[in-house]
Amino acid sequence: MTKAIKRKLRCAVYTRKSSEEGLEQEFNSLHAQRESCEAYIASQRSEGWALIREHYDDGGVSGGTLERPGLKLLLADIEEGLIDVVVVYKIDRLSRSLMDFSKLVEVFDRNNVTFVSVTQSFNTTTSMGRLTLNILLSFAQFEREVTGERIRDKIAASRKKGMWMGGTVPLGYDVKDHKLVANRAEAKTVKMVFERFVEIGSATVLVRELRAGGITTKQGKPVTKNYIYRLLNNRVYIGEAAHKGQSYPGQHKGIIPRKLWDKVHGILQESPRKRASNTRAQTPALLGGLLFGPDGAAFSPSHTRKKDRLYRYYVSQTVLKHGAGTCPVGRVPAGEIEAAVIDQLRAVFRQPEIIIGTWKAAKPRDGEVTEAEAREALVNFDPLWDELFPAEQARIVQLLVERVDIGLGGLDMRLRVDGLRSLVQELAADVGKAA
Repeated sequence: MTKAIKRKLRCAVYTRKSSEEGLEQEFNSLHAQRESCEAYIASQRSEGWALIREHYDDGGVSGGTLERPGLKLLLADIEEGLIDVVVVYKIDRLSRSLMDFSKLVEVFDRNNVTFVSVTQSFNTTTSMGRLTLNILLSFAQFEREVTGERIRDKIAASRKKGMWMGGTVPLGYDVKDHKLVANRAEAKTVKMVFERFVEIGSATVLVRELRAGGITTKQGKPVTKNYIYRLLNNRVYIGEAAHKGQSYPGQHKGIIPRKLWDKVHGILQESPRKRASNTRAQTPALLGGLLFGPDGAAFSPSHTRKKDRLYRYYVSQTVLKHGAGTCPVGRVPAGEIEAAVIDQLRAVFRQPEIIIGTWKAAKPRDGEVTEAEAREALVNFDPLWDELFPAEQARIVQLLVERVDIGLGGLDMRLRVDGLRSLVQELAADVGKAA
């Protein structure tokens, strides 16, 4: 009598480890799981069990999710009809979630796949096997939840003691021996951001200024308004550790004085709309993008308020980027430097040779502009200036001036020939209309 030929059962081994610790070892937990599963499959060779070559491994991935590369590959091969039996070392290697495992069982049943645990022997095709499975999964989920609670309690207790518990390291600090240690260069930048916000009162303007100065996040990304607000509200900078809305004395040193912190948050309590309105009401910067220091770095317009009084000035990008004292001319009062530039422009227009040269430059473009009209237009520029709106004054300066270099000995102004030509044509046209 001939023996009945047993159908070959294709067996897949799935392994998983939650943390990446120890995975670099030559023989790790994944190898140990696979070895046990392969030995079990070998013991069932008489039943037609055969190991398939494909490896389904997930190292450093939590069992609380189905978004695992190895598991996805396993399920895909099951749907393709390439697997008959799934073998694991323990049931929680496949999933720690009762809901997730029920989804996996549905896939197994739909494709006539049997599930086997080496250390917890049962068959999912029977009702008793399913009951045993649910009981084991319930305990696995309970263990996961209890472990999560213990971790949360440990983190809360550690934060109350002011300990650093990991996460994204804030700008201004490094982590050494599981503790926050001030990074001098970054700390200087953080302090500058706090000080500039007090002076400006606008995160929008501050972001523009910081980007122009090449200031980035700790990860090297461009700063944003949200990033600035998170930075300004991070209590780690005053030496505190925060947890769920509560603050505790930290084990690290703060890098922002409490007085500066209070000034910043006094401003933040104001309505953003009100602060934006104050920013828009500022006097236009006549020399925005035109002023350069002795080291060649550009100067950016800025302002501060003291006792409801506005103080405008230009500050070197070198100072913004590297701190005070890094440029011989760090900042200059806006009113003084703007008045000096306007005085030089007025003096230029009073010189006949400049007038004639400008007229000659304008003549080829506009044959109707006579020398007399050019002379009259430029001479009338002086009294006309004071009648212009600030925005129009700024437009004309941007039209006439190419660059202003400022040094310890004074300033040097370079004019735009094309700008002079355009101004002559504009003013001459106005003179013609008035006549």
